[in-house]
Amino acid sequence: MYRLLIITLIFLSCHIQAQESLVDSKGKTILIKNVNLIPMDKETVIAAQDVLVRDGKIAAIGKTGSLSGTNNAFVVDGSGKYLMPGLAEMHAHVPPEDNMPAIQETGMLFALKGITTIRGMLGHPTHLVYREKINSGEITGPRFITSGPSLSGGSVKTPEEASAMVRAEKQAGYDFLKLHPGLTPETFAALVKTAKEVNIPFAGHVSYKVGVWRAIDAGYATIDHMDWFIESLVPGIDTIPEASVGFFGLYVADRVDESGIPKLISGLKSKNIWVVPTECLPRRWSSTVSADQLNNSPEMMYMSQKTRENWVNAKKNMLQNPKYSAEISAKQIAIRQKLLREMYKNGVGILLGSDAPQVFDVPGFSAHQELEYYVDAGLTPYQALVTGTVNVGRYLNRNDIGTIKVGSAADLILLNSNPLKNIKATQDIKGVMLSGKWMSEKYISQELKKLVKS
Repeated sequence: MYRLLIITLIFLSCHIQAQESLVDSKGKTILIKNVNLIPMDKETVIAAQDVLVRDGKIAAIGKTGSLSGTNNAFVVDGSGKYLMPGLAEMHAHVPPEDNMPAIQETGMLFALKGITTIRGMLGHPTHLVYREKINSGEITGPRFITSGPSLSGGSVKTPEEASAMVRAEKQAGYDFLKLHPGLTPETFAALVKTAKEVNIPFAGHVSYKVGVWRAIDAGYATIDHMDWFIESLVPGIDTIPEASVGFFGLYVADRVDESGIPKLISGLKSKNIWVVPTECLPRRWSSTVSADQLNNSPEMMYMSQKTRENWVNAKKNMLQNPKYSAEISAKQIAIRQKLLREMYKNGVGILLGSDAPQVFDVPGFSAHQELEYYVDAGLTPYQALVTGTVNVGRYLNRNDIGTIKVGSAADLILLNSNPLKNIKATQDIKGVMLSGKWMSEKYISQELKKLVKS
């Protein structure tokens, strides 16, 4: 019996030791050695570099073997690998409910796929607690920027209600306001006026009765989904009922007058309005790709059966709508691709965002797929990567995010191949560093297994 107990204890000890754990740079130095560095401040790869991380920051960068202070460091072998800044998902969702375990699970899905910053687009009081726990280091998760509960036609019925809700969200400590459809010109004007008085940015959808030109004039921080962009290019749009327009202008895409694109681009740029495209939505929800094909994607294992069933039903309903056709879907996608190219070419700020979790968009995974859609639209891999790195630092007015340099936050992705040559390389992850915490390939694999739902 005693011998059996000893054997059991040895087995348990070996099992515990086999579990890979985080390596935290707080109080410990981490050296990423002999790596190909992609700093993202320009389109370049710098070979044979050592990167020293301490206390969540990049402490030093230099030619391999040249750095001091590396004795007793935890070493990550970067030979043949590529190191780039962590990515941001600037249109993310975490559960808007009082369920911290579910919120943490969603956050970890993002983080394990190299998404080191997320911008939550449907807030809840528990999100403020989540943000604080991440900032204090109590829990591990991506940098979290959160809106409050959304302002919409359902949540604000009068200008007075709009103003009161803006003030309450500012007082509560949310980072920005999320706008959803259904606002009227009157409620929109009241919330904009109050938001400027209390100094809180607003972002999100463009309500149908508000329209893109009021949105631009008001100074949105970001317009997400390119909402109302197609509608603004349709002659006589003010005579078309909202119900006849469809998902982000799908059913009027064949009526677009593309000669209006320069005016739209100019308006966005003149007001310094950033755009979060969420191309995953039209490329999945309103495209001709079948619900079954999307539902069979490997990453769907991380979503619950109920969620997947809802997504399948939404997709099938879209395809069965009498107004839907393959031709009009293709037209919508083509116009959005042109808008994306023209915005980038003309200096409109673009931020990476896929709206995960949304219809067949799985947290962490869909941001990488969003990058593919940007390249498919005509951006180079470097230009696509800028939207999730450099531009994020610019948008947040933080020079320590989005590039790799001494003093930057140690939010990093170690890749097996060069993403500047093939954007799909961002999905082949060797390791992730999140606020100076190293997550190895083995750690990522074991943690992802814990998050499988089906």
